[in-house]
Amino acid sequence: MKEHFLSSSVQRERDYARQYEYLVLTVSPEDSLPEARRRLVEHSEYGKWELERSILYVGGGRRFWLRRKVIQVQRTV
Repeated sequence: MKEHFLSSSVQRERDYARQYEYLVLTVSPEDSLPEARRRLVEHSEYGKWELERSILYVGGGRRFWLRRKVIQVQRTV
């Protein structure tokens, strides 16, 4: 299956079994590597995301999987 990257995109998912929240960042081949790196740094610094996996596709597109631990708050009242 061939994937076409028309533009950059961000997708959020939640894994309830493992208590992680995922952010999938797709970067089109037209975007530069420094721009993609800047976006990853912003998400990791301000959103507390960590890089779990990355893929470089043949056409030059990139996809990054970021994750962060879901903190469940218990009610005390």
